[in-house]
Amino acid sequence: MGDSLHSTDEIVMDQRSMPNFNSSWVNYKGAWFTTLVVIIALKMLYSVMPFLSPDLSWTLTNLSFNAGQYIMFHWVTGIPFENHQGAYDGLTLWEQIDGGVQFTATRKFFVAVPILLFLLSVHYTHYDVFLFAINFSALLLVLIPKLPAMHLVRMFGDKDMQLTE
Repeated sequence: MGDSLHSTDEIVMDQRSMPNFNSSWVNYKGAWFTTLVVIIALKMLYSVMPFLSPDLSWTLTNLSFNAGQYIMFHWVTGIPFENHQGAYDGLTLWEQIDGGVQFTATRKFFVAVPILLFLLSVHYTHYDVFLFAINFSALLLVLIPKLPAMHLVRMFGDKDMQLTE
């Protein structure tokens, strides 16, 4: 038991020793603006496809954005840099943001965006029950992992999880 505590303490010290360049970019307003640009670009892409109705284009925009956000924030673990000696290997990007502190402005923004996109999608699909269910499922897929109770918990398995409490 003392050994696992010792290794956890070492990991925390490694995390605090240097800035995390993997997650610091999400605090920039440019990243927030880019998020909105991605949503607009997805909507425009799906809107110009002649065989897609406006209802379907909104739903596909919501699904695409939420799938991308889930993969980027909640699926991929670790960092691509070697300067942290494995301190972030078991953490997703969401767990790395702001050092794991909950309810920061950045985290609130990345929670609010899928909710607003869901509301827009539901409104522009004219509250169709089937499309509502699809859009709501996509919303839950990205909101549940963002809950504080889900910190260090993996929805679809314990892949690459190295940090234990």
